[in-house]
Amino acid sequence: ISMADTGLVETLLRRVEKVDGGLDSQDVATSLGVDHQAIVGAVKSLLALGDVISAEQRSSKHWELTGEGCEIAEQGSHEARVVSSIPEEGMPQSQLMKLAFGKVGFSKAMSNKWIRLDKGHEGGPRIFKTVEHLEDLVRDKLLLVQKGQASQLEEKEKNELKKRKLLSEVTVKSYWITKGSCFSTTITKQETELTPEMIASGSWKEKKFKPYNFEALGVAPDCGHLHPLMKVRTQFRQIFLEMGFTEMPTNNFIESSFWNFDSLFQPQQHPARDQHDTFFLSDPAQAHEFPQDYLERVRKVHSEGGFGSQGYKYDWKIEEAQKNILRTHTTAVSARMLYKLAQQEKFTPVKYFSIDRVFRNETLDATHLAEFHQIEGVVADYGLTLGDLMGILHQFFNKLGITKLRFKPAYNPYTEPSMEVFSYHEGLKKWVEVGNSGMFRPEMLLPMGLPEGVTVIAWGLSLERPTMIKYGINNIRELVGHKVNLQMVYDSPVCRLDS
Repeated sequence: ISMADTGLVETLLRRVEKVDGGLDSQDVATSLGVDHQAIVGAVKSLLALGDVISAEQRSSKHWELTGEGCEIAEQGSHEARVVSSIPEEGMPQSQLMKLAFGKVGFSKAMSNKWIRLDKGHEGGPRIFKTVEHLEDLVRDKLLLVQKGQASQLEEKEKNELKKRKLLSEVTVKSYWITKGSCFSTTITKQETELTPEMIASGSWKEKKFKPYNFEALGVAPDCGHLHPLMKVRTQFRQIFLEMGFTEMPTNNFIESSFWNFDSLFQPQQHPARDQHDTFFLSDPAQAHEFPQDYLERVRKVHSEGGFGSQGYKYDWKIEEAQKNILRTHTTAVSARMLYKLAQQEKFTPVKYFSIDRVFRNETLDATHLAEFHQIEGVVADYGLTLGDLMGILHQFFNKLGITKLRFKPAYNPYTEPSMEVFSYHEGLKKWVEVGNSGMFRPEMLLPMGLPEGVTVIAWGLSLERPTMIKYGINNIRELVGHKVNLQMVYDSPVCRLDS
């Protein structure tokens, strides 16, 4: 208890001592001329000391004058003021209405029959008073309430004044204070610690100890927190690893157009290669190291065709392929890995996956950012079919807790056939797109040097969309970027994908 409160606390204790029953904190505040909150503070301090006093909270209602009510108690009701402002010879109605209390006062005075209106008067409607002396009952009632004698008024009268917004009913919370089992007018501070000195001297026997609060919460230890995206990413990695996939090295955000587009059999005049969709680097603007024989085969399949394809029939330029960009998809990494696989002495079947960041020159909105994370899976083996792809997708999404899947034919420059993957969203009660998939085209695989019968199936999806669905976030900007509320990161639960 601070020094300022001590005096008040002791005064309160002396008051409680003098009475037989108990005291109301509101009455104590009024008689001491202090703010009621100060008494409440003193009561709470005493309650913290144990059973010095006992206090039960009560709530009582009482009537108070509103601002307008106070004004009327001082100057009289609107209707009385209207009557007193009308001279013997009457007053034009228009002039009366200009007065602050005119409008309300006029209608009330008319219903009290204190004034009359002569509509046919030659100078326009004119008001005359019909009484000389009047009793301003409204003011009298308000004065009673002001003096604390509201009980003399009937409920109906109080409610009428409340309707006119002159009175308001206020609920006051106060304490009924009585003596406790350890009541005393002097306060001894309770001990919180048992010290070695107390034990040695035996003084602990005389001391009062504050009871332990076993309900109190401990201080939360400071620790780092994983962002929801990272939690979901860990789950996706786990799923791929369980399915026997190997992670691809995706630690290069910068990629040449050759690996990002050309090696995937995406033509150089494709709109995705525009500045509208891709971020280009100004320094270094170009890449120079490419496997020359492979580069030549890629040039050929684009411009002349080959491997049973007629190509795109255009003049393929190395300058376009050399441009450095921020990779627009992790498929660029898959292309590098498949090329590396083709260089092996003997082909071995592989299952690769990656989860990493990609960049697109997008207009930002609630579901699109200029950078996002792409999840990609790639399987290469002899004789894989579309059925294998569907089977793997079913297994993959099952582990995510997504069981209802639909496939829809689609077009991608580097896969044929291609399928969009839709899942049924229980919350939205509709089918939503969850990913894209397909079989890499021979025009992409054969120039790399992969054997004839090898087919490669692949699929990709974004990491943000499942995370938003999982954590119930509607705006991607609340998940990624400078507007992220860190509290959301601290509070977000562990991600469990219901497999």
